[in-house]
Amino acid sequence: MSQCETPSILTQSEGLPRSLEGDPVFAEPWQAQAFAMTVHLHEKGLFTWPEWAKCLSREVHRPDRSSDGRDYFDAWVAALCHLLADKGVATPETLLALQRSWQRAAEATPHGMSIDLANDPIRGSTSAS
Repeated sequence: MSQCETPSILTQSEGLPRSLEGDPVFAEPWQAQAFAMTVHLHEKGLFTWPEWAKCLSREVHRPDRSSDGRDYFDAWVAALCHLLADKGVATPETLLALQRSWQRAAEATPHGMSIDLANDPIRGSTSAS
């Protein structure tokens, strides 16, 4: 596993899964990507740490969330989507369309291959015309 040369304050997020050594760990590559995207957007100044913490906390503590934390990164992505919409970066409709496109691409991608939006049969057919 590679490590960042300059650790971000976000690596100290409460509830973030950790290895025995205390390093953040991820069950799936998409979790690491969501984490990295959030770190990048925070460091670029899109939102402040308190804004992120408040939004993530709201998502983690929703009544329909798992009490054992197994959906922590689902809450993470939902919080990031809310912030992107709140900041005017993307509309909720755009985010939902992109989510559906990724789902179709995942379903069309052979097992073991990286998911690519180009594999979305709908996106592929509309971009070719």
